[in-house]
Amino acid sequence: MMKPLENKFKHRDLNWLSFNKRVLQEAEDKRNPVYERLKFLAIFSSNLDEYYRVRVSQLRQIKKIKKSLRKKLALKPSKKVKEIIAEVKKHQHKFGEIFHEQIVPELKQNSIYLIEEEDFTTSQKEEAKNYFNAEVVQNLKPQVIDFENGKKAFLKNNTIYLFVSFKNTELAGLVNIPVKQNGRFVTYKTQGEKHFISFLDDVIRTQIHQIFPNKEIEGVYEVKMSRDAELYIDDQFEGVLAEKIYESLQQRTDGQPTRLLYDSEMPKPLQKKLRKHLGLGKIDMMPGGKYHNFSDFFSFPDPTKNADLFYEKLPPLSHSGLEKSTNYFETIKEKDQLVHYPYMSFSYVEKFVEQAATDEKVTDIKISLYRVADESKLTSSILKALKNNKNVTVFVEAKARFDEENNIHWGKKFEEKGAKVIYSYPKIKVHSKILLITRQENEESVHYAYIGTGNFNSETSKIYCDHALFTAHKKLTKELNRVFKVLQGDLIIPRTKNLLVSPFNTRQAFTNMILREIDHAEAGKEAKITAKMNSLEDKEIIDLLYRASSCGVQIRLIVRGFTCLIPGVEGLSENIYMTSIIDRFLEHGRIYMFHNDGDEELFFGSADWMNRNLDRRIEVLAPVYDPEIAQEFKDILNIQLKDNMKARIQDEEESNNYIQPKKGEDKIRSQYEIYNYLKTKNEL
Repeated sequence: MMKPLENKFKHRDLNWLSFNKRVLQEAEDKRNPVYERLKFLAIFSSNLDEYYRVRVSQLRQIKKIKKSLRKKLALKPSKKVKEIIAEVKKHQHKFGEIFHEQIVPELKQNSIYLIEEEDFTTSQKEEAKNYFNAEVVQNLKPQVIDFENGKKAFLKNNTIYLFVSFKNTELAGLVNIPVKQNGRFVTYKTQGEKHFISFLDDVIRTQIHQIFPNKEIEGVYEVKMSRDAELYIDDQFEGVLAEKIYESLQQRTDGQPTRLLYDSEMPKPLQKKLRKHLGLGKIDMMPGGKYHNFSDFFSFPDPTKNADLFYEKLPPLSHSGLEKSTNYFETIKEKDQLVHYPYMSFSYVEKFVEQAATDEKVTDIKISLYRVADESKLTSSILKALKNNKNVTVFVEAKARFDEENNIHWGKKFEEKGAKVIYSYPKIKVHSKILLITRQENEESVHYAYIGTGNFNSETSKIYCDHALFTAHKKLTKELNRVFKVLQGDLIIPRTKNLLVSPFNTRQAFTNMILREIDHAEAGKEAKITAKMNSLEDKEIIDLLYRASSCGVQIRLIVRGFTCLIPGVEGLSENIYMTSIIDRFLEHGRIYMFHNDGDEELFFGSADWMNRNLDRRIEVLAPVYDPEIAQEFKDILNIQLKDNMKARIQDEEESNNYIQPKKGEDKIRSQYEIYNYLKTKNEL
């Protein structure tokens, strides 16, 4: 019997905060070098900004639904937003402690001084003034606000401002901090071995009287607005969806406010005035520290060039099958090839497309692009293929959040050069990471495929842990060709017996495999499910996992991000054990393994166990047929399952406790162990 719970599903948005807390833990973890800890603070800040722009924004949109319908659907957006704010305040407090009490002192120990306005020496004040007049002042757009009669000020999304109060007046000042033009940090002359850095904010603070002359300044406080990031586009715009998205991108800066972050030192009467002037509710106000936008710490200067302040370098490993290959088609035809990023270089897929672009026998190249990099070898090779009169079909996802503009830009560029470019469909995203190359060999069309878990993006491949398969397996390539025909509009449903393709057969296939494990367990056989993914949200799948657990199926999960499943609850999920790994690279791969009474089945691909990935996106997951490659996947998965340094236990209480090595047990930091495993395996 399942244990009766008030709610057997965690709220996804609240549990997402638990994930971001794990990011914050890495900023606190002194095993990480100080500059890497700064980056985790930047990641935490960037994550939270996006969370407010997307998830909190969506909760606010729910509030617009009629109360009677919200009640019927058990939707309580205001309650959830209040819970979110309470939790975020705890995280912000912890963030401040880590930064001020740990990071700043450790920087000082390494002769790096992050100084504030009040710390400036006479010479530094002069440097700041000179820099301000020479480089900054022309990028400022100061405004004077009239609280009683004036027009409302508009704060751009994620732009930081200094809000300036004047004495004895209903006027106030507002001035932008021009980070895009000037950068966030200013470096001062070195004194001996000491290096001094300040926020650009403090340079502007020193000159605030120059910006607002003839005003008696009372206080200066930093503020930042987060705005709704969703693009609400009607589904009727099927034929011109990309253009509609392109035109609607302005909403990203003009969208509904979701949070005003302000300096908690701002007096309450002034907070109230500003809130009313901007038309915000109390729930929109979030107190913070003196400085905002810590995502800018991705570019924090490194004046010492001290390698000890960063992670040790892990040079990309050579792939034993592809490194010396001069003809990828022959190599892949002979045997499937598996690559792993960032342990290996993205150059292998770039070389694959480059060879296809110049190979006389290649007739067609088809690729789905979810997040297109800026100018890259991949995009250059696609353009070269067009120049060489190859038939190129590019599916561009126009709704990839925050990458729409760049994706559409490249779509137009490919189209201009002769590619067949297909943009998104209403109500569905194409999230699959697939490439198909057709080659004429002995009067026969032969397909070569690439199926991955990560985007075709050379930059993200350096920090995202992903897997990709190069294959000429006829069953897989034949079915992948059908998937592209669906994208082209030539087929409605791709008939697939091997590939799992959402939204067509993925849900049913996973359902059947879980039910099969339940049957084995009930028959007294060994029954196991091992799965790794980014997020776990689909309630139908979770219910099946609960049922499997209650029948004795042993379930081991690795979920990096949020989860709606509650593991380890007696009578509900006592046979489900879940961990999450956060480390120097972003775990992004999806691997699913079913014991199947000893005849294991293993799949990998682009889909998480989320409703959107199963029902509302084009996703592709591939079975692994090559025994050697299947073993490689299992070895990597087993290393991650044994991580006792960067893995956290996921439990009912969301404690996020690190797994500790047992007495006499080796320390296993999975990302480093995987690097060493692949290094040994691929020694040339």
